[in-house]
Amino acid sequence: MSDLLIKPSAGSGRVHHVTPQSAGWSYVGFSLYRLSPGEIAHDHTGDTEVILVLVEGKARISGAGQDWGVLGERMNVFEKTPPHSLYLPGGSEWTAQAETHCTLAVCAAPCRGGHTPRRIGPDGIELLQRGEGQNLRFINNIAMEHEDYCDSLLVTEVFTPAGNWSSYPSHRHDEDDFPRITYLEETYYHRLNPAQGFGVQRVYTEDGSLDETMAVADGDVVLVPRGHHPCGVPYGFEMYYLNVMAGPLRRWRFQPDPAVAWLLGGDR
Repeated sequence: MSDLLIKPSAGSGRVHHVTPQSAGWSYVGFSLYRLSPGEIAHDHTGDTEVILVLVEGKARISGAGQDWGVLGERMNVFEKTPPHSLYLPGGSEWTAQAETHCTLAVCAAPCRGGHTPRRIGPDGIELLQRGEGQNLRFINNIAMEHEDYCDSLLVTEVFTPAGNWSSYPSHRHDEDDFPRITYLEETYYHRLNPAQGFGVQRVYTEDGSLDETMAVADGDVVLVPRGHHPCGVPYGFEMYYLNVMAGPLRRWRFQPDPAVAWLLGGDR
């Protein structure tokens, strides 16, 4: 199995825990909790900022010295409604106690002290269409660069209909050369509907020094340290993924694979 493909470590509790050290990079961290009613997740942000994303279910959350109340509304991620999220800067303790069965994502990146705690969504998040034909997908932007919520983090959700491709035409963001391209590490947290399905993700460089093609199952995480990273889902299944990106500059600028650049036509 590819080192870029991470399976859940358990059925409940903290089932994913990606750190810069475990991933072999410098910026992105990602954890995921599956909690039953009454169960608690607790952590300290340290020198990172985090966005807590209620992927599914409801939880009572406190963080950075504030009680944020019960967050969460959608009970199944494939409802496609905007998620409830919470931004917490470095040096913040947080606690989440599940009110229902819930899935809580913790997106992390270096904190520079430029932003204060805040709720993100569901107000202000609109499901957007991107692409066309077999490249059609739908986006919930949680904290991309035009939302000045964070120091480093870029976070978004993508829903890919059955039989379609996403993160396509293939593109890379692995050089620090703004405005031509930015260096951004990235994680994909995948879900599938129905859950017994599978998707495919390829991570590759143009020179072939990295070329991995992975079958992804419901709940898997894929690491993208560099290179192009398209994914697709076969007929009969929908794909969801939560993207976390971060790098030295909070800007998303990419270069397409020359082999497919002609497909862009203004579509990203």
